[in-house]
Amino acid sequence: MSKPGFVYIMTNKNRTTLYIGVTNDLCRRIHEHKNHLLKNSFTDKYNLEHCIYYEEFAYFDLAIQREKELKKWNRKKKEDLINRINPEWKELVTEQGFIRDKINFEQEVKALIKDSVTQSENSYPIENLTQ
Repeated sequence: MSKPGFVYIMTNKNRTTLYIGVTNDLCRRIHEHKNHLLKNSFTDKYNLEHCIYYEEFAYFDLAIQREKELKKWNRKKKEDLINRINPEWKELVTEQGFIRDKINFEQEVKALIKDSVTQSENSYPIENLTQ
C-alpha cells in the first residue's frame, strides 16, 4: 500500500520568510512547526508557524519530486503560486486540521448552482454526441 504525501509552504506572521516541506501527515507536521518541536531547525529559527499553501499527492515520492521542484523556484514564482490559491495568505492548515472558509447555506447553494451552470456550458449537448 502506498503512502500519500503533502508538499506545503510555511511562513511567519510578517510573511517575510518561506519554507517548503514534505510530509505524509500534514496536521502532525504543522503541530511540530507551531510548537517548535524541532529545535534549531529553519522553521524554529524563523518562527514559521503558518501553513499558507499545500498540495496533496497519492504517492509520497511524487510529493518529494514536487518539493524539489518548488525549492528551485525564486521567491516571485513561489508567491505567484501561493497567490493563485490563497491570495490573502490565510492559514490553511493547523494541527487540528484543515481550515475551511465559513460560508452560510445560501452561499454554498449559489456556488453549487454556479459550478453546475459552468459545467453545463462547457459540455457538449447530448444531440451532438449521438451524431
